[in-house]
Amino acid sequence: MDPVNILIVDDREENIIALEALLKRDDINILSTTSPNDALRIAWENPISVALIDVQMPEIDGFELVEMLKANPRTKDILIIFVTAISKDSKYAVKGLGAGAVDYLYKPLDPYITSAKVDAFIQLARSQKEIKVKNEDLQNYAIMVKNSADIIATIDAQTLRIQTINPAVEKILGYQPQEVIKKSIIDLATEKDQAAFRKKLSEIINNNLNFAVAEYQFETFDKRLVWVECRCSYRNKVVFMNISDVSPQKSFQAQLIKSKEAAEYGKKVKENFLANMSHELRTPINGIIGLTNILRKTELDTQQTNLIDLLEVSSKSLLGVINDVLDISKIEAGKFSIVRTANNMHKAVQAVYDLLKYKADEKNIELILDLAPDVPENLLFDSLRLNQILMNLLSNAIKFTEHGYVKLQVHVIQKMNNNVKLKFSVIDSGIGIQADRLATIFNSFEQAEEDTTSKYGGTGLGLTIVKRLIELKGGELTVNSQLGSGSVFNFTNWYNIVDAPKPETQDADKKSSKLQPFSDVKILVAEDNLVNQFMLSKMLKDWNITFDIVDNGRKVLDKLQGNNYDLILMDTHMPEMNGYQAAKAIRLDFVEPKRSIPIISLSAATFDHEQQQALTAGMNEVLAKPFQPHELHERIQRLLNTQPA
Repeated sequence: MDPVNILIVDDREENIIALEALLKRDDINILSTTSPNDALRIAWENPISVALIDVQMPEIDGFELVEMLKANPRTKDILIIFVTAISKDSKYAVKGLGAGAVDYLYKPLDPYITSAKVDAFIQLARSQKEIKVKNEDLQNYAIMVKNSADIIATIDAQTLRIQTINPAVEKILGYQPQEVIKKSIIDLATEKDQAAFRKKLSEIINNNLNFAVAEYQFETFDKRLVWVECRCSYRNKVVFMNISDVSPQKSFQAQLIKSKEAAEYGKKVKENFLANMSHELRTPINGIIGLTNILRKTELDTQQTNLIDLLEVSSKSLLGVINDVLDISKIEAGKFSIVRTANNMHKAVQAVYDLLKYKADEKNIELILDLAPDVPENLLFDSLRLNQILMNLLSNAIKFTEHGYVKLQVHVIQKMNNNVKLKFSVIDSGIGIQADRLATIFNSFEQAEEDTTSKYGGTGLGLTIVKRLIELKGGELTVNSQLGSGSVFNFTNWYNIVDAPKPETQDADKKSSKLQPFSDVKILVAEDNLVNQFMLSKMLKDWNITFDIVDNGRKVLDKLQGNNYDLILMDTHMPEMNGYQAAKAIRLDFVEPKRSIPIISLSAATFDHEQQQALTAGMNEVLAKPFQPHELHERIQRLLNTQPA
C-alpha cells in the first residue's frame, strides 16, 4: 500500500516537530513547511491527501491559504484540518468550514484525538482516491463501449431482453439503440437460428459460464442477413454480450473453401489427365518395343537390324521424355517416394559411366570417372533415383560440351560412425551458363538460353527433376559456371554404410535365356489396343499358351461365364467397362474357383495410387507398360505356381 502524503503548515518550527512526532507512521509520508507560499508549491508538486494547517500565520493566514488551495483544480480535493489555538467560538469554525476545511484540531493537541482524526481522514482520503480511479476507469470503459465497432449489450437473464446497448447496433444492424432496448435479443437472429441461439443462452445461464462464443445469422433493419460472432459472459443475472460482424471473414472463408475445392478438383482433373496420358502414350510405345523384340527373332539382314536398333532407340527416347513429364508431375503432386535399399555404390556409379561412355566417344569427348577409393562400396540408397540424377547431369554435360572433357567425381567429405557424406561432382569444359540464368535453369521447361531447345533439344525438365530428387533424398545441389569455360554441378548427401546386398539373378541373364513354353495353360487377355493384342498373342503363342482376346471388361465377364481360364491378363483402361470394374465384379459376383482366378494388370499407369487401385480392385500383380517378355513370363509362372514344360 502506497504511503499517504500529509502536509503540515505552521509558522512555528516546534509545532511542526511536535506534530511530526505525533503522526509518524510507516503508511504516512509527512511534508512540512513554515511558509504558506512554500506550502502552495509543495501541494502543486506532490499529491497531498491531508493537510494540517495553522490558522494564525503572518502574511497569509490559514483561511486564505485554504481558499487558494480550493481554488486550484489540482489541489481542491485535499482534506483540510485546521490546527488552531484561538477561541473555539462557532464563528471561527464556520469560517474555516466555509473556506473548505473538514475539521478542527485545537491546541494544546490531544494525542489520542489528533491521531484518531488524522487516521480517519487518511482512510477517507484512500477511499476518495480509489473512487476517483474507479470513476476514471468507468469513464474510459464508457468511452470504449460507446465508440466500439462491436455491439456491446447487457441482457436480462430471465427475460433475455436487452437492457443496454451501444451505438454500434446502428452501424451493424441498422437499428437505433432505443429501438432495441427491452426487445428480446433472440428476435435479432434469423428464424432458423433462433432456437439454437436460445438454447446457447440457456446453457450459458444454467451453467453460470464466464465465457462462451457462437456464430449466428442476424437480420438487419433493411432485411439483410449478416453473420455475427456472439461472445457471452454471465454474472449476477445479467448476460454481457459482445457481438462482432464477421460477414467479411465468412465470405472470405467461403471463397477459400471454394478455391480449395476448385484446386482439389483441378488437381484431380490433372491427375486423371496424366493417368490417361500415361496410358495413351505408353501403350503404343509398349507395342513398338514389343514389336521390335518380335522382329529381332525373325531373319534380318544387316540393314534391317540397324533399322530395328534405330526404332528401339527412338522409342526409348520417347519413353524417356514421357517419364520426365510424369516424374515432375508426381513430384509436384507429392506422390513421389524415395525407396532406399542396400546397393553397391561403386557398381551404380560405374554403370552410369559405362552407359554414357559411348555418347562421349561419339562426340570425341573424354569421359573421366574419379571414384575415390575411400568411398564405401555398400550403402543405403535409392539406386534408381541416383541413376536418374547422374544420367541427367552427365547427359546434360555431354550434350553441352563440344570438345574437351566431362568428369564424374565422387569423394568422401565427412564420416561419422556408420554414416558417410559423399560429394558428387559433374564437371565439364562445355559452353557454360550465364550468371543471370543460373537461378532459372532449375525451373520446369526452362533452359539456359532461348535457342537452346532448337539447337540442342530437350524438354527443359532434366535439371528440375534432378533438383527435386536431390531435395527429396535430403541432399543439396549447387552449380558454378562461367560462360565459355564450362560448368560444375555438385550435390552432397549423407548415406548409411550397410552390409553387402544379397546377390540377385541378373536381368541380363533372364533376357538372354530363351523363355520356355508352358504346358496346358489357358489365358484370357483383355486389351483394347490392336498392336498390343498382336504383341501379346505372339508372345503367348511362343510360350505354347492357349488364349482368348477381348477388348473390354464386359466381354471378360461374358467369356468367364462360359469358359475356364488359368489366368487373366487385364488392361486397366478399356471402353465400356475398365479393368478395375471387371476385376471387382469377378471377385464379388463369381463363385469359386473362378472368383480366385489370378489376374495380372497390364497397365500403362505409373502413379502409385493407380497401381494400388488395381491391387485394391482384386488384381494379384501389376506389370507396368512397357514391359519385357521375361517379366510377363516370370509373373505367369509365379502365379500359376508351375514350371514351364
